[in-house]
Amino acid sequence: MKTIKLTKMQGCGNDFVIIDYSEFEKCGLEMSELAKKVCDRNFGVGADGMIIPNTNTANTDIGWYFYNSDGSTAQMCGNGMRCFAKYVYDKKLVDKKTFSVETLAGVIRPEILDDGMVRVDMGVPILEDCKIPFKGERKLEALDKVFEITPVSMGNPHCVIFVDENPMDYALKYGPVIEKHEYFPEKTNTEFVKVVSRNEIDMRVYERGCGITLACGTGACASQVACILNNLTESKIKVNLLGGAVFVEWSGSKGDTNKNIFLTGPANYSFVADYIL
Repeated sequence: MKTIKLTKMQGCGNDFVIIDYSEFEKCGLEMSELAKKVCDRNFGVGADGMIIPNTNTANTDIGWYFYNSDGSTAQMCGNGMRCFAKYVYDKKLVDKKTFSVETLAGVIRPEILDDGMVRVDMGVPILEDCKIPFKGERKLEALDKVFEITPVSMGNPHCVIFVDENPMDYALKYGPVIEKHEYFPEKTNTEFVKVVSRNEIDMRVYERGCGITLACGTGACASQVACILNNLTESKIKVNLLGGAVFVEWSGSKGDTNKNIFLTGPANYSFVADYIL
């Protein structure tokens, strides 16, 4: 019987198991196997993803290994990054409040704010969907509907769809179909967005490798980019998610998309425990 120490954290209900690399080395499993085991909500701890800090990086202050609950890797995760940033700062794995993190989406820079919130420089959005260069909205057929979509990459793929009705109804029905649509050879996260005002939106997400989640930080950023490209919101907005709210700032426009996008939101501890494998 093997036991490892782990920490459970959440950002707006998007929850993660964080395990130090020294603890991972004890388990005798591949990272993907461990992720599936600990993230299982019936037989494990239960989480949307697993994060393992990587302190052995050459050009950044720290790095991470990030896995979805199904054992697949993800290039980036905004809510996960906020939790990770707070964790490594509190554990003194980094010694400054603003630092660089190596991810599969490139270098990401979180900042621990004085009020306990975490602000993350998410980099520059990429306006293509792995198949067609960005030219505005596109049509995508799923089940009984043809949607106008705005594809945005935040290092990971997103398909943003604007709706007038309850976005959760759309996420439940169409999310699983769009995730595996032929437009997206690596699958996609799908955001259904209802615009409340020029400064606020409601968003529900079907995440690739996870399904419906309470929040998605990269999805909130992709949604704001899509809103601005379609002239629906101002540069700073509140994004209402199923598990809470985050704030997204982007000074870009349809004519100038080469601007960094910033995500601010909470990161909270749930518990620390010894886990029996």
